[in-house]
Amino acid sequence: MLAGLLFEETMRGHFSLGSQAPERGERLGHAEGTELALHAKVQIDDMGAFLADDRHHGRLGGVVDFAPLGLGLVILEGDFQLFSQGPGAGRQMVYDAVLELDERRLFLHGVKRVNDDPGPDLWRDTTTLYTTLHEGESATADILGAGILHLGVAELMAMLKTMTPTGQGDLRTVADFGRFFFGELWHLYAPWVIRREPEA
Repeated sequence: MLAGLLFEETMRGHFSLGSQAPERGERLGHAEGTELALHAKVQIDDMGAFLADDRHHGRLGGVVDFAPLGLGLVILEGDFQLFSQGPGAGRQMVYDAVLELDERRLFLHGVKRVNDDPGPDLWRDTTTLYTTLHEGESATADILGAGILHLGVAELMAMLKTMTPTGQGDLRTVADFGRFFFGELWHLYAPWVIRREPEA
């Protein structure tokens, strides 16, 4: 039995059907009063393989709540990627999920854009999920709606409490994950901190 890790993460934000771009969907969802919530369960079956994998894959499960379509939409299968290669020199966190809605299949595609942009944007990058919902089972299918989900401080603290070793995992497994996560953040954002000019 392998050393693994399980954690739960809830992100929610304004979302609008008919929108093609997350930014516009967030604005329209705010005006319409419509929100989408992703209650994600991430399972890493083998921490060693996860750390060695360039895309750092995990299995994504859980449910999605979006009142215009339904509550408790089950994730039939899903993929989580932590710090996979994004556009240019950036990294991204990817949340992909096939949902069941009656006899339809929908695909939720979410990306956290983790880049060293000018300014202290680490918190925003790691807690903001640009999200689209597709008719079908992949991100290439027609877009039904879009919006932006957020992870608040309370949700982050709740997530940390759910981190649970699985299989032969123990506290060292949790520590390995933490070292990798914060090590990547240091690699991505430290150059901005180091090159800042000292305040007068």
